[in-house]
Amino acid sequence: MGWFSKTRGGAGSRPEPDPALTSPLTAQRVQNWLARRGYGWFVDMDGDTGGMWRGRMFYLFALGDDEQILQVRGQWNRSFTIERLTEVLEICNTWNSEKVWPKAYVRVRDDGSVHAVCETATELGAGVTDDQLGQLIECGLSSAGAFFDELDERYPDPAGQAP
Repeated sequence: MGWFSKTRGGAGSRPEPDPALTSPLTAQRVQNWLARRGYGWFVDMDGDTGGMWRGRMFYLFALGDDEQILQVRGQWNRSFTIERLTEVLEICNTWNSEKVWPKAYVRVRDDGSVHAVCETATELGAGVTDDQLGQLIECGLSSAGAFFDELDERYPDPAGQAP
């Protein structure tokens, strides 16, 4: 049946993409996928899609001139002091040398706090099916979660434990 399988009602309406076939990546498709999965999510003031997964902030971007790059970017829910920068960089470097993804790195804020960040990026210029999009989002979230879990093991949150 080609690229489209159904037509939404109304005059001048556009056909709805067949989820089994590829169609271009868009922020709206990412949001639709999140809604179908029942995930809580938001659109911030810049128009970026984000949400909290397992207590960690993630953003899901459709980047590039044609929104052809899916990027899933997460930040660990705690920060490090600047004195731990070298130590945390070594953890990121080890992770990056042993794993294909996500890419792990740090950001140093103006106040000197150090934040651990993970991201996956996938170029989807040829389009993506709904199932593929879901798999890429889930892989981005879960692989970053694995890195953040490793940080949790190395640096247990004292406030998260009973006295």
